Amino acid sequence: MKKTLIFTAAVSFLMITGCATTRVGRMDASEEVDLSGYWNDTDSRLVSEEVIKDCLSRGWLTDFTTSAAKKPRVIVGTVKNQSSEHIATDTFVKDMERELINSGKVIFVAGGTSREELRQERAEQQKFSEDAKAFFKEKAADFMLQGGINSILDTAGGKTLRYYQVELELINMETNEKSWIGQKKIKKLVKRSKFGL
Repeated sequence: MKKTLIFTAAVSFLMITGCATTRVGRMDASEEVDLSGYWNDTDSRLVSEEVIKDCLSRGWLTDFTTSAAKKPRVIVGTVKNQSSEHIATDTFVKDMERELINSGKVIFVAGGTSREELRQERAEQQKFSEDAKAFFKEKAADFMLQGGINSILDTAGGKTLRYYQVELELINMETNEKSWIGQKKIKKLVKRSKFGL
């Protein structure tokens, strides 16, 4: 009887503590949360906002619009993850694309898989649509933005320093000249208690 009572109490305790450990709460997507110190959605958003603002405030934009009498067409190329951790560079690229488009200062053109999908759809339209969109009407990019994300990790005791460096270059598609180089650095100090709390 005593063993059964102890067993029942132990099972009840495990069930209560097991069920009470997970809680999910909804929050605003723009709220800054950093649980681990790794690169996260806040870093992606803040870095993209800052680097695109810097890029669009430089002389290349005025020089181009003055000489060409039009807004430059821009495409985002590859942003390489050269860090020691998994970073969703596609999310970072989309954040930069959004900043470029919403600035109203450039015209953004599709590239990569989006462009291939559009070309495939245009080819299908030629066969099946009476108002098919014509080939050879694509607008070429004047500039390509590309770069990479690097990281350095330094750990001692219960402290970890996570350092990220984002390097971006805007390259003239016709001349291969670099029109702008941008850089953003992030340092995060993560402290862990001895008890994991």
